[in-house]
Amino acid sequence: MNDSAPAPTSAPCKRVRVRAPELVGRGGWLNTGGRPYTLADLRGRIVVLDFWTFCCINCLHVLDELRELEERHRDTLVVVGVHSPKFVHEAEHGAVVDAVERYGVAHPVLDDPELATWKQYAVRAWPTLVVIDPEGYVVAQHAGEGHVHAIERLVTELEAEHGAKGTLRRGDGPYVAPEPEPTALRFPGKALVLPRGTFLVSDTTRHQLVELAEDGETVLRRIGSGERGFADGGPGNASFNEPQGLALLDGTGVVVADTVNHALRRLDLGSGAVTTLAGTGRQWWQGSATSGPARETDLSSPWDVAVFDGQVWIAMAGVHQLWAYDPAARTVRVAAGTTNEGLVDGPVAEAWFAQPSGLAVSADGERLWVADSETSALRWVDRAGVVHTAVGTGLFDFGHRDGPAGQALFQHPLGVTVLPDGSVAVSDTYNHALRRYDPATGGVSTLATDLREPSDAVLVGDDVVVVESARHRLTRLRLPEEAVRVEGVAHRTQRAATEVAPGALALEVIFEAPAGQKLDTRYGPSTRLLVSATPPELLLAGEGADSDLVRALELNPAVPEGVLHVSAMAASCDDDPDNPYPACHVHQQDWGVPVRLTEGGADRLPLVLAGMDGTD
Repeated sequence: MNDSAPAPTSAPCKRVRVRAPELVGRGGWLNTGGRPYTLADLRGRIVVLDFWTFCCINCLHVLDELRELEERHRDTLVVVGVHSPKFVHEAEHGAVVDAVERYGVAHPVLDDPELATWKQYAVRAWPTLVVIDPEGYVVAQHAGEGHVHAIERLVTELEAEHGAKGTLRRGDGPYVAPEPEPTALRFPGKALVLPRGTFLVSDTTRHQLVELAEDGETVLRRIGSGERGFADGGPGNASFNEPQGLALLDGTGVVVADTVNHALRRLDLGSGAVTTLAGTGRQWWQGSATSGPARETDLSSPWDVAVFDGQVWIAMAGVHQLWAYDPAARTVRVAAGTTNEGLVDGPVAEAWFAQPSGLAVSADGERLWVADSETSALRWVDRAGVVHTAVGTGLFDFGHRDGPAGQALFQHPLGVTVLPDGSVAVSDTYNHALRRYDPATGGVSTLATDLREPSDAVLVGDDVVVVESARHRLTRLRLPEEAVRVEGVAHRTQRAATEVAPGALALEVIFEAPAGQKLDTRYGPSTRLLVSATPPELLLAGEGADSDLVRALELNPAVPEGVLHVSAMAASCDDDPDNPYPACHVHQQDWGVPVRLTEGGADRLPLVLAGMDGTD
């Protein structure tokens, strides 16, 4: 919105106010009982705009961060989700309706498939939070996760300020809850065939596990209270929070990826009792331990699990890594990935992933297949500790295209299943399809279409049973002898590329420590900035890591377009000299900024981590 920026600072400054643009979106409003809203309708309330898209794990983290804030300030604060799609499927109105229910979004949502409001607010990253005061002015912007403590302090200040001015309006908000649907499953995530031939399904939105009979329909039992929670116990009083992945741990137990609890749980198949194997219930942040006793180590949105090379491997979607749990030692550790988001192959310690969400082990035990959802890629890890990519090119290319693997495209796959012939079935979620990759030929084909958001599949004899998440059911298919013919289509993200000038580009990450806090310099620099590019040749200078949030880049005029990958972190602590143990907070965000080199383009790229980008 503005074109100059202050240097990063820890000192509170006079609050900058910018008139908030109107809220517009062709998809209309959800969770309001059918009523559209304007900013004028919300005048007198504190408004937090949450720019999100439902593929984004960081956006889902923010949804959970906001729940308590909304409850504590429900008579003064209105959160409005502005759904701003990355993938083509996310621009479908019905898919947004499903996502709002799937993730328990309990505030109004504006469906903005054309990114109109995103552009008006100059948003550059998912998620971004924008705070609007009761008089209709933008007073803060935050990109990434971990900002709710700062937003709550600002909300409290705005309540006092505008209460005194008489410009604060209290009362019920505009949220209207939708009517619940009476289906046996509700947005199921993953499935597992149990030794007795029945199915165990993670009934994600209802926070339960459900055992179905061999017909895939008849409910035999439910595990979990059905309410969000984190409690061990018997089948009726244990609780989960949006569980996903399932794997047989031994002859009597199943390990469960309890995603929003950031934990691994164990289900005893005989008694139905649930215990916790790993995780503390807290989300992993930069600086947290990367290995240690399983019950004492934080995890981050584990999405799937598989037993590989004697350990339980975890698709740790929240930090773009694979972790491993050792059942004998009861420890966890990082197994692959750096936490940087992208597609980079190589040794496990150097590889990049992007929200890995599905795992499966090859029949010979030599490969761990990975559905790497945000890069729309199928990848694998070998037992030598090297990461490879079978299909996929990066964060911004996706589609439905069969053929040689180097040209084939998926769209945000969430599941992977090894087939009897050694090929791999991919639950190509946003293409509503089941795809097949054949390692012998390097070809990709389509096995089935018209599957509504398939998220997993399991083999039963000559059939494959698909979890149709958005149809709330399991669907049995006979594996076809020939693939379905599909007209190929390719897409790139709808985000417009930022036009920048070739040569010198000043990258500035804007960070202002929240009021009442200061940068945490007790153990060295409190900020970190990591910059890279796709293709690497785009950057002639400025790549790498440093503690300064301002970086001089040099862009290669011979590379017409690409993506700048920017990862920023800042740590701040409460500024109270009388408290020897101040509370500290980590602010972090990864940006993937598509850029196009154009003569006369911008020579400065501001990215707001927390604060406002200067003055008009």
